[in-house]
Amino acid sequence: MTGLDAFVGEREIASPAEMEALGRALGDALRAGDLVVLTGPLGAGKTTLTRGIAAGLGVRGRVQSPTFVIARTHPSLGDGPPLVHVDAYRLGTDGELDDLDIDFAGSVVIAEWAAPFAAAVADRWWEIEIDRGWAGTGVDTACGTAGPHVADMEDAAPRRVRITRHG
Repeated sequence: MTGLDAFVGEREIASPAEMEALGRALGDALRAGDLVVLTGPLGAGKTTLTRGIAAGLGVRGRVQSPTFVIARTHPSLGDGPPLVHVDAYRLGTDGELDDLDIDFAGSVVIAEWAAPFAAAVADRWWEIEIDRGWAGTGVDTACGTAGPHVADMEDAAPRRVRITRHG
């Protein structure tokens, strides 16, 4: 495994800049053969985290959600491994993930929505769960809060990030 053991645990991330900084630190520690599974609701910060990981790895290309292309490869600008960014949301089976013909051994793979398939493609992997919460906003969702500013408040809310190792 890589140096991600130092990151295992839970932390609160207060802003997109902090999420990207966490990603940079993770990217510095990741090596070829590492699989990182990202879970969390839409807008939680999975792509922002991946942008930071890409910066830490020193890869080429603009990181954006691979939702419509399913997988996007970002080659290294140096002698490091490429980053393969996968969105497994529309995949139905682990066989479909395998059909993408990803070089898991020679790349760092960041796979969104891939938790059900990880064991089929790797003996060990990291999972990063991002909870998009309301902590600190003063909004009580139990009261049925709604309105035009709710989405803005939710976007500004801190995220809870939990990193675990599997396998």
